[in-house]
Amino acid sequence: MNLEEYFKRIGFHGSYENPDLATLKLIHKQHILSIPFENLSIHCGEKIIMDLEVIFNKIVRSSRGGWCLENNFLFSWVLREMGYNTTTLGSRVFNSTLNDFGPLDTHLVNKVIIDGKAYITDVSFGVSFQVWEPLELISGKDQPQAAGVFRLIDKGGVWVLEKTGRKPEVINPKFAESSLVNRKETKQIYCFTLVPREPDHFFEINHTLQTDPNSLFTNKSICSLQTPTGFRVLIGWTYSEVTYKPEEGVDVLDMRDIPDDEIEQILREKFSVKLHKKLNPVSNKACYTL
Repeated sequence: MNLEEYFKRIGFHGSYENPDLATLKLIHKQHILSIPFENLSIHCGEKIIMDLEVIFNKIVRSSRGGWCLENNFLFSWVLREMGYNTTTLGSRVFNSTLNDFGPLDTHLVNKVIIDGKAYITDVSFGVSFQVWEPLELISGKDQPQAAGVFRLIDKGGVWVLEKTGRKPEVINPKFAESSLVNRKETKQIYCFTLVPREPDHFFEINHTLQTDPNSLFTNKSICSLQTPTGFRVLIGWTYSEVTYKPEEGVDVLDMRDIPDDEIEQILREKFSVKLHKKLNPVSNKACYTL
């Protein structure tokens, strides 16, 4: 494992001698534009293992993506290797069915201190809830980004991340009423405390998320990649290209279903993902929106 291989994977060619905010913003954005958020291993007979060497070989050397427990774990290693003051945190994702945050830390983020200021980095949430650059850890401050306006709110030691987005404009009438389309203007994403977490804190949940029949990730195959103008995502057989148009106050959603014999081509051409085993797409009923 070395930084040069990782930098080549994300297309970063700058200097990293000074672990400053500008460099952090750049590698954060390059990561989300280059490495997909995906759980395809679950649906092609592979096991997801929280081991840095395994993750590095998969994401960096095999041009795959990963879910948050892989991507953000890898990113924490990158940040520390670069000299950033980095702490790993656990977060609980908002569940719209429960109308509350889940009970367990199913998501991993990193806190970085630069010049006395704290920032939250998250390179692996995917779709329209993906931040493109670190968020300053200040309560209630509007932090506009490409996907919308993000806010971190301190609720008595529990920090909540929320996003105010734009109205969806769905091009294909077939998907006008799709459950994948998010119609809620402001949405809570996850919450976290500032308690430091070691990797073994996530080992059990990493196993549960890929085996529990009630898990989102066993019920939907997902591959999402940010683009300079929005993002693209394949959920089961539904492929979507989303274009952010803040000047018009809308996100344009171009959605279509992909036949089985074109899935591999879509993954290869749109996400630069080439699987070694056959993917069995899945899209069971589960709460998940673009």
